Amino acid sequence: MTRPVPPFDDLKRGHVLLAPDPFNPHDDVTRPWVIVNNESHPFDKQQYVVMGLTTRTWYDERIPLDEDDYRHRTAPRNSSIVPHAVASLKPTLMTDYVCRVCKDPLDRAVVKLTEYL
Repeated sequence: MTRPVPPFDDLKRGHVLLAPDPFNPHDDVTRPWVIVNNESHPFDKQQYVVMGLTTRTWYDERIPLDEDDYRHRTAPRNSSIVPHAVASLKPTLMTDYVCRVCKDPLDRAVVKLTEYL
């Protein structure tokens, strides 16, 4: 079931939205992305730094999400944040609102990303 995206001027860190996957060659494929930037991002509200979510468990360094990790609704299946799947998305690419993730797993994912860099 898809849900409408909050107004683009109200998107915040932790919102999970569906958008195209730049890593997938099929144009019609979307995936869930979680916004990880905060309001200090230089183009806040015009583009967002996001990390992909996955239901796959093969990646040991993923950040698993459980019911306590959500502020608003939950993802439809067991999901994890993938810290190395980073993209920059414009709001016009986002198609559906899924849920909102709490601060702690986002912070852990960002720390893991900085370790890679």
